[in-house]
Formats: sequence, C-alpha cells, structure tokens
Amino acid sequence: MPSTCLSGQRKGADGSMHRSSTRIGNTPTVLLRNVGPEHPTIYAKAEFFHPGASVKDRLALAIIETAEQSGALAPGQSVIEATSGNTGICLAMVCAQKGYPLIVTMADSSSIERRRLMRVLGAKVVLTPRSGKGLGMYRKTVELVEATGWFLANQFETPVNAAIHEATTGREIIADFAGSRLDWFVTGYGTGGTLAGVSTVVRAERPETRIALIEPANPQLLISGTPQERGDGDVPSATHPSFEPHPIQGWRPDFIPHVLHQTLARNAHDDLLPVSGAETMEWTRTLARKEGILTGISGGATLAADRRIAERAPEGSVILCMLPDIGERYMSTPLFETIATEMDEAEMAIPRSTPGYQLEAD
Repeated sequence: MPSTCLSGQRKGADGSMHRSSTRIGNTPTVLLRNVGPEHPTIYAKAEFFHPGASVKDRLALAIIETAEQSGALAPGQSVIEATSGNTGICLAMVCAQKGYPLIVTMADSSSIERRRLMRVLGAKVVLTPRSGKGLGMYRKTVELVEATGWFLANQFETPVNAAIHEATTGREIIADFAGSRLDWFVTGYGTGGTLAGVSTVVRAERPETRIALIEPANPQLLISGTPQERGDGDVPSATHPSFEPHPIQGWRPDFIPHVLHQTLARNAHDDLLPVSGAETMEWTRTLARKEGILTGISGGATLAADRRIAERAPEGSVILCMLPDIGERYMSTPLFETIATEMDEAEMAIPRSTPGYQLEAD
C-alpha cells in the first residue's frame, strides 16, 4: 500500500525502502484520514514536496533539459513562457540554477505572491491585461519570441508535457499501488499534461482504474461540448465562447490547450465533474484544518470532486487525487480572505487569563 505518512521513501524491487537521488519527482502519496466518508480510502499525491512546491517542477526541468539535449536552447539564451504562475516559478528556479535569463508573461489577475516568487528567483515578469485572459499572455509571448529569438518553453503545446508525466507521475502511481486496489484517479487540468501522461500509463497497466477530470463550474468548457476555435498547428485562435473567469488559478485557461485537445481525442477520462469556487475554498481550508495539509486552491477543487466520488463509491473503494501545489502562494486571494490577521475574542482571552501580561496601553 502507499505510504500513510508524509514520507518521501519508496519501496524498491527487493522490498527495501530508499529515497530518490533527485528532488524532482517521487513525491509522496499521503493517506487522508479525516476528510472523507468512512467506507472509501482516499489518498493524495502531494506535489508540493517538490523544491518549487508544485507539480510544474517536473515540466520545467524536462522542458529545459530536453531543449539543452536537442540544441534548441543555447548556453545563456533567454527563455520565455506564458504562465499563470506555477510553471513560471519552477522555470525561474531551474533557469537560475542553469544560468538562463527568464521572462514570464502572465495576466495581471494572477496572485501577487507568484509574481514576487518569480522575481526573487531572478525572472522578469511582464504583466498583460486581464481583459486579454490567458490567450492574451500567450499571444504576447509568441510576439516577443518572433521579435527576439528567445527560447519558448511552450507548456501548452510541447510533447514534453505529456511525456514527463508518463515517465514520472504515472510510473510513481503504478509503483505506489502495485498489488493494491486503485479505483479512481482524480485530477484537474491546466495544460492537460498530468491527465495526458498519467492516463497513458494507467490505461495500459491498470485498466480497471477509472479517471475523473475536473473543471471549474462557471461554466464548463469541456462539458459545454462547444469546440475550441483553432488555427495553424492546432493552436487556439480565440477565447473559448463558454469561458468565464474563475478562482482556481492554474486551472483551465480561456482556451483548450493543444496538449489537452490531443488527450481528449483518445478518451483519456471516464468522468467529467464541475467544481464551484465556493466548494473549492471550503475544501482547501478543510484539508488544512483536518489533515494539516496546506495545499493550493486547485488541491481543494480536486478534493471536492474526490469527496463526491467517494460518497457514491462502493465499499472498499480506493481513490487517489492530485494536490498540485502549496497554499502559501495564495495569501492575497479569496482563499485567505476569511482568515483574520488580528486576535479574535477567544484568542484575546488566553493572555488575559493570567496576570503577567498587559494587552492594553496603561
């Protein structure tokens, strides 16, 4: 069975426990004891254990090292990417270590924490108007590449995206549940890379495992059935007509990316579930208070869908969900708007219960 604690250890073929030699990949699978119905067992893959605190560490390193090996990225060449945050943070970490200047384009609706994290890691952050949505930041990126010759990381279209999740995330899940039951794998989508890579492995080696894909509920791009307008090279050419802004940063841009589009064509998921912003925030906070796990908003969204599946699942079912990143990079978002910064009455009563501490000025 998977580890039931926050451990990076993994069981080898000989039964011994070992740790990976790399800090990217091999994230722990954690048993959630306090947030689900009694009859199913819920696990979470804790991607915030990466050094960049998100699942995008996998993609960022793979994009850069693949480009180095192919010669597409020259020493010292500038790298550019359009991102809502996590890919940019992880690229900034990798580029800082390897000596590549990084420019990130992102809509100005993204959280302040993400901008600062990228900048402290040495990246330049170019903010595009939120009215242009995700497609606006992508178009600005392409425009800059054409003008400068910078290397485009291209997370929405590169085949590296699916390949790295097939080689790492999918294989880790198979290893963690070897000889054990796994009824559901639950994930959301941004670029579609996690779904693409994991589904390839799971469909081949665990065909009994069902895959649930989640998207924001206001309204749904995929559930709508409305096709995405696409141009040359299968690149989205317009905002999807069903798009509306939503609070789950990192999920579902205003277009259906090429990586996801290819994946949907091969029936990579069995169920498609919408999750509202309100239940997303509720379950993100519940996970923190009941399990001590501070994940980001997308992790709460995944858990919300996980719970829905768990409530209808047969006795003994085992469900695995993705927790893509960490909650600390959402402090300026609605996730924390109900979290007080000053003491409430109950907290004030604690120091006042003893005589040796004066709260008010004399």
